[in-house]
Amino acid sequence: MQLLIAFVLGSFTIAVIWKSIFSKFTQLRLRQKTVSNKRHGKIEAIKALTEHHEVAELLSDLIQKDGAGSWPPNTNHVHATWPSPLRAYKEIYLELAPLLPQEEPPLDDKVNVKLISEFRERFRELLRERVNLVEVKKLLEAADAGRWVDFPRDVYNAFYCCVASSRHAYRWATIPVVKVAQLEKEIKLPIELVEPWQSLQRHFGCPSDAGNVTCNQLLNFDKAGTHIHKINTGMAPQVLSGEVAFSQIFYDMERLSLPVYHDMVYAIIAMNQGDTAACAGHVASITSQMQGVIGPYMINMHDKIIAQSIWMSKIQGFFAWNAGKQNTETDEWEKYDGLSGNQMLLFQAMDAFLGIEQYLSDRELELSVPRRQRELCHALRRHSFRGSLYKMEDDGYVAEILRSFDMILKQLRLFRAAHRTRSKVYLSQPAPERLPMTAGMSLLKPSIDESIEFLDVFMVRRLGETI
Repeated sequence: MQLLIAFVLGSFTIAVIWKSIFSKFTQLRLRQKTVSNKRHGKIEAIKALTEHHEVAELLSDLIQKDGAGSWPPNTNHVHATWPSPLRAYKEIYLELAPLLPQEEPPLDDKVNVKLISEFRERFRELLRERVNLVEVKKLLEAADAGRWVDFPRDVYNAFYCCVASSRHAYRWATIPVVKVAQLEKEIKLPIELVEPWQSLQRHFGCPSDAGNVTCNQLLNFDKAGTHIHKINTGMAPQVLSGEVAFSQIFYDMERLSLPVYHDMVYAIIAMNQGDTAACAGHVASITSQMQGVIGPYMINMHDKIIAQSIWMSKIQGFFAWNAGKQNTETDEWEKYDGLSGNQMLLFQAMDAFLGIEQYLSDRELELSVPRRQRELCHALRRHSFRGSLYKMEDDGYVAEILRSFDMILKQLRLFRAAHRTRSKVYLSQPAPERLPMTAGMSLLKPSIDESIEFLDVFMVRRLGETI
């Protein structure tokens, strides 16, 4: 009898535990579905306005085409679903990725030259053996011709990321980045990484040899938000988690920005129609979201999440480029910079919407920001109405809109001030294997102190322009 009672009680306990687990799982799935439905609703609402305003048309075009129906863009990193000629690229990256990181970087230039040479030779060898470039080019030509059935947009996005990651791996050939690689002026990449890249860059409209925030960060997550191409395979958990957390900042900020872009469109249309009440509602909605949008940076970019001791040496360097080639049009040498947070759509769009002076030069934008993102931001700038509010008669809502704009600016200044402070801390960490360098501005001044002072001029200026 006691055994029977124990069995019944045990079974009951297990049932209760499983019910609790299932209930939590169900609640999580319902929350995820609700969020997904809300995002889909925003995308559909933007799509419905395409005939009413060019900003809506350009945003919807960006989402449907470059974003493969979503923002941040949809990607399909499921290897088995890729057209077979493309699969070798991912296989090679995954095979070579563990050879990239060094726990302690050699400080001997000769040793580093050998490491770089051996890694690149192995990369070239695998590409020659496994990639059928003729078949790859056929798929890219199908995409160029609009035959997305042959090469779905979400797979195209994932392949773009894979090629970008592969090029950066070949460029640096070792993590941490080392001085001898930094001093290379031109990189002769294998044709298997050149021809597909040129096709992909023509499609997205940014001809840089280097990757960018879109292809190296936003597209490096699958639909479930899993980080794909890693650069510190086999390293300590602190390094791996820091790498993922850093990339996640870019992805999460753009994920949280979709409703903001939605409200920008509605605010512009409402103002064009003279509906200041509706406009005030949408600008206030942007205001209420700003703290959340910049939250991923504020919460994660600190020592407990992304260790200061590993960021510059183990993470940041990979996303630089600092090499160039002869520009055939101008016959001048052109150096390419790597990733910069200034390439993010969020900051480009926000500055344009607010009428703040553009930070990146036209050439920098052309090289590293995909064309559809540039076109959207140009339209947002053309239709920025903040400046005109000061000339309008206040109907009660105009003052409300101006107050909301001031609050948005306050949040942007808070972000830029925090970025300035934290950048100095992270960039000042010792990295004897390399010269001072940022991903977005390449090699800096000879010493780290001079470099930080040099960068601070730009950050202070941008903070001052955020008015």
